[in-house]
Amino acid sequence: MYEIVFWLCAMIVLGIMEAATVGLVCIWFAGGALAALIAAALGAPVWLQIVVFFVVSAGLLALFRPFARKFINSKGTATNVDANIGKTAVVIEPIDNLRGTGRVMIGSVDWTARSADGSVIEKDALVRVLRIEGVKVCVERVSAE
Repeated sequence: MYEIVFWLCAMIVLGIMEAATVGLVCIWFAGGALAALIAAALGAPVWLQIVVFFVVSAGLLALFRPFARKFINSKGTATNVDANIGKTAVVIEPIDNLRGTGRVMIGSVDWTARSADGSVIEKDALVRVLRIEGVKVCVERVSAE
């Protein structure tokens, strides 16, 4: 009887810890505690309950965590500088990689720019930000579609 109460409490505490952290850490052990609770309810000895807890916890962790992490936070929100990647900008100074010139305006912010393919891009052209290298944006011309 005490084992059932113990595993029930462990499952609840681990579930609360998972809800508090949302890191997909404790949920696997809560599943192990549930399996051990079922084993205790069926009259399994304590040593077997502990083995069931560890085996089920490790199995759930190994099988489902990689799958779950793939879908959890897979679409993180870009912040700060990374939020500019993919945005369209206007060239305010011709971009010429050989001369080391080029500036674009992304929203209301002026950036030094370089062409991704090395081509010269004239003033007032629309470009797309591909990546950010230090304080420079690497851009490509937006096709006229």
